[in-house]
Amino acid sequence: MMETQQPKTMRVRDFDYHLPQSLIAQAPIEPRDHARMLVVHRKENFVEHKHFYDLPQYLRPGDALARNISRVIPARLFGQRLTTGAKVEFMLLRRHNTTDWQALSKPAKRVVAGERFAFSPKLAATILACGADGLRELRFEYDGVFEELLDAVGSMPLPPYIHAPLQNRERYQTVYAKDPGSAAAPTAGLHFTPALLDQIATLPVAVVSMCLHVGLGTFRPVSVENIQDHHMHHEFYALDDASAQTLNRTRQSGGRIFGVGTTSCRILETCSNADGVFSAQCGETDIFIHPGYAFHGVDALITNFHLPQSTLLMLVSAMMGRQRALEIYQLAIDQGYRFFSFGDAMLIL
Repeated sequence: MMETQQPKTMRVRDFDYHLPQSLIAQAPIEPRDHARMLVVHRKENFVEHKHFYDLPQYLRPGDALARNISRVIPARLFGQRLTTGAKVEFMLLRRHNTTDWQALSKPAKRVVAGERFAFSPKLAATILACGADGLRELRFEYDGVFEELLDAVGSMPLPPYIHAPLQNRERYQTVYAKDPGSAAAPTAGLHFTPALLDQIATLPVAVVSMCLHVGLGTFRPVSVENIQDHHMHHEFYALDDASAQTLNRTRQSGGRIFGVGTTSCRILETCSNADGVFSAQCGETDIFIHPGYAFHGVDALITNFHLPQSTLLMLVSAMMGRQRALEIYQLAIDQGYRFFSFGDAMLIL
């Protein structure tokens, strides 16, 4: 179990740092597991500079590796308003049923309730309702199989700081991605290769699969001064009974639970009680983890290096303390680590 002291007031600017643009990774490294990995030993207060393929040496018999198997959909759509021909970009966030979705639109002012947009001769949508922050409710009309049409006209929702074109869509997927639904990749898992997973499978270590569909809750910027005033958007998650029982056995036997990424961490914290006991759950989570949070589901975390002032950096700061997290980030900058989605990894022990 892990806990940090919560300051009375935490401002969003307290989680800022300066990153040279040259350290923002524009393309994934090959092979995947050759990314560098900064290992942070919290109790012993030292760090190591390794590579991701070194991960198995930090796993002990009886540990569990918990991963998010959500698959990124080609959620970025460019539509044309049927009445005027105006072009609008949509980012699909959440599917409600076979036809209805929640999405972000840009520019939002061009998208009003009742308008219809075409994406291809076989795919169109009507705006049902308009919400805050550019959120829109859409109802699709299509001729054929929706997933096939989306795959044909949609593009991968790469973050705006990645300017290089993605040559292979699968490089923005984990090799174990299974359940479609994310609007962004759970990037900590991008470093795994089939060979590395095969190596881990030979160890007395459990591998647990869970799902959280990455949406606005994960990547929405914090727009308030006091971070305690920030409200996370809900995101779908699921942990089945077999996985919950595996995690409970890990805890009972004294093993550690490694969360693969901040999304896995949020699932584990949502699905465990104050005593660290897991239960099967499926629903929507808006859990916001920041300094002062008492962890009960995660013992170690595999993660990437996150944007300044982001909720992801706040989660990492909750694990090791804000000042220590910023010191580690400065060390990573000084050592030339690659940052953000296609960047290098950090293992927090």
